[in-house]
Amino acid sequence: MGVRLRFTILYGAMFLVSGLGLLAIVAAFGTSRTTQAVPTGQQVADLQRQLADADSAHTRQLFTGVVVALVVMLVFSAVLGRAAAGRVLRPLRGLTSATRRISADNLHERLAVAGPADEVKALADTIDELLGRLEESFAAQRRFVADASHELRTPLATIRAAVDVAVAKPGPVPESTVQLADRVRSSLDSADTLLEGLLVLARAQHGAVDDRSAVSLTALASEALPNTLIVYADLSDNVVVRGNEVLLARLVGNVISNAVQHNVPGGWVRVTVAAAGDHARLTVESSGPVLDPDQVARLGRPFQRLGADRTGPGIGLGLSIVAAVATAHGGSLALTARDGGGLRVDVELPA
Repeated sequence: MGVRLRFTILYGAMFLVSGLGLLAIVAAFGTSRTTQAVPTGQQVADLQRQLADADSAHTRQLFTGVVVALVVMLVFSAVLGRAAAGRVLRPLRGLTSATRRISADNLHERLAVAGPADEVKALADTIDELLGRLEESFAAQRRFVADASHELRTPLATIRAAVDVAVAKPGPVPESTVQLADRVRSSLDSADTLLEGLLVLARAQHGAVDDRSAVSLTALASEALPNTLIVYADLSDNVVVRGNEVLLARLVGNVISNAVQHNVPGGWVRVTVAAAGDHARLTVESSGPVLDPDQVARLGRPFQRLGADRTGPGIGLGLSIVAAVATAHGGSLALTARDGGGLRVDVELPA
């Protein structure tokens, strides 16, 4: 039996019951009319007047009964209709709640709705099929990331080995060859860093956050503190989050490394880790060049840099990796340009 037919039966029964109630109330008012015996004699005018008065009173009484019955039917229909609609739509609310609980981390789950083969079950089965296709797509993307990691690292390692062999040959090596080898190694290091960043970004964006455990955000921040700048650190609270320790270490390291790389000579960095309600917050402020507040949000995207001073060090993936890792852990990233120059980075993660 389809949902449309069930709605028809339910609302038909609702109005049938309401109509029967209306008739019962009108009949109750109608039966209270007083009857009089027909008199004999010559009082026809008085009898006609009495009958007219009785008919008028009966009409008013009937009208009052109909109004009361309509009000009662309106209230009764509203209550009955609300209950009926809630009962019919209850499976849809269950589908909505179950669908919201499914994310990239648990695509293997299914709604698996049991019941008659109606529109609700057809919708649930369609959602299950969609989840199956999404799970296959995510699995294929993760396999591609793993294969790309192997395939791209192999030629880089081969080139590095060839450069080392060329420089290590017996006999004098021309200075130009040594300089070329150094430049090639530097380029290979940049390529390795870029490749590693892309793989971490792809892993985080595809929701591949496995091996979750309790991780001390305070300890990660303490290990990543720089010794090249003036550092103000507030790490008095041991704030613990649950997630992948490798990805979270990369998140903390990238935030602090970004503050160091894009600083100014003699600059400073302020690092704070604290609990804020049911969230943990990592805040990193740093000195640096004045940034355009309207363009700072772009720094969370891959390969985005602001100004000439931000085109030197780095590959433009640091904060985008932070944003992806934070999102994969159910957190968020906020970037704010400081009035006196520099950047404030706030990362919130579920505690």
